[in-house]
Amino acid sequence: MYIIVGLGNPTREYEATRHNIGFDAITRISDDYRIPLDFKKHKALCGKGMIAGEKVILAQPQTYMNLSGESVRELKDFYKAEAKDIIIIYDDISLEPGKLRIRTKGSAGGHNGIKSIIAHLGTEEFPRIRVGVGDKPAGWDLADYVLSRFPKEEQPVIREALGTTSEAVKTILTEGMEQSMNQYNRK
Repeated sequence: MYIIVGLGNPTREYEATRHNIGFDAITRISDDYRIPLDFKKHKALCGKGMIAGEKVILAQPQTYMNLSGESVRELKDFYKAEAKDIIIIYDDISLEPGKLRIRTKGSAGGHNGIKSIIAHLGTEEFPRIRVGVGDKPAGWDLADYVLSRFPKEEQPVIREALGTTSEAVKTILTEGMEQSMNQYNRK
């Protein structure tokens, strides 16, 4: 079983912001594989289903970004999962909008949601898909930037990236991390 977690902030005010790209990816995966997000447990909105013959739990932590690790730890403990079977999807300002970077491990790189997950899991070794949201413009506060919405001209690129993220998750489940990194990190 795999646990696929998209990071973001709950409540309407954060919908469709750069920081919520992980939530948006989970919504896309939910739609693509007909896995309804229909129960709240483990401090997350969750769904159970199958992707390419593999059992999955989809989760959108409802703890707010900086406390994401609380939810991820509860999911890990309840489902007796190993860190290597938890895929985290989140925003990355160091990547151009729509670019993906898939890794098997790594530091938080300044991302507070990932810092929280590392602290709660006690390891940096869990798969992750970073989705580029672009670097903040000069003069912008970082928090204001990541909580802003994508301008019209970036929206098609982001929609395409969400579809690619959904495909990348399937590739991870069916062909493994190495194949997924080879395939999606080049684009």
